Amino acid sequence: MRSATRTLFAAAVTAALLVACAGSGDLDGDLTDDWAALPPPSAFTPAAGVCQAADFIDVLTLASYEPVDCAGPHRVETVHVGAFPAERASAPAGGSAELRGAFAECDTRATGYVGDDWRAGRLRLSVALPSGPGWAAGSRFFRCDLTELSTVEAGATVVVRSGSLRDALKGATGLRLGCQQTRKAAGRAVQTLVPVECAQQHDAEFVGVWRAPEMAYPSRDSDWAPLYTGCRSAIARFVGVPDDARLSFRSGVVVRPPGAGRWRVGDRGVRCYLWLSDRTVTVSLKGAGPAGLPVPTK
Repeated sequence: MRSATRTLFAAAVTAALLVACAGSGDLDGDLTDDWAALPPPSAFTPAAGVCQAADFIDVLTLASYEPVDCAGPHRVETVHVGAFPAERASAPAGGSAELRGAFAECDTRATGYVGDDWRAGRLRLSVALPSGPGWAAGSRFFRCDLTELSTVEAGATVVVRSGSLRDALKGATGLRLGCQQTRKAAGRAVQTLVPVECAQQHDAEFVGVWRAPEMAYPSRDSDWAPLYTGCRSAIARFVGVPDDARLSFRSGVVVRPPGAGRWRVGDRGVRCYLWLSDRTVTVSLKGAGPAGLPVPTK
């Protein structure tokens, strides 16, 4: 009897403990129905207003995306992120109207971001797209990236900078293009432009950007005529002289279009420089008028 009594007592205690445990924490025996459902997977889209320590890449994957604070050292700054239509089956090809449209949007946003046409500084604008697998997973972004360069002439290297480019071209800064000294090739043609302080002797100066219309990239001598005409008009506006037939006697002109590859994706901005082929000055000619850029009398 005693053995049976002990057994019944132990069973009763165990049952009581199980009841107490079941009531503790509102557990109901189903370990899954109280968890919130996981959100559905979403396509990767990078952020704007952040920087990258690595060099620019034109195909961006989630694995290569490592944003950093722009206050620290970096090579790339994202100034805008746009989107292609969701129904597109594949990324736009180089030279397509869609990619040129993306570059045009990046161009406008980058200019607003830095406070002036980004080409007025030692800057390069590039557009990054999703990878093939990223596009298949739903990514439709295009990322607009600015990079500071050591020069806008041949042989440029990327500058590792600290600090954002936001409003970087508002006012006079070391980033802005200005007075230049030419270095000539074997003949009389200008080969290289070297930045100098305007108070030093110089024979050239950046005057602005001419935006070419839809046209083929210049490959023959005759193809360059519109670029020279457009840049001469930029000289006239910059200096404040008539844009007439005598302008070519007042100043020479140096044109610096983007490369053929950039032209193909929509970059039509041509950097324009006045060039004094027969003299030097020690002051900027911005707003100097006819007295600063006279028509030679001899």
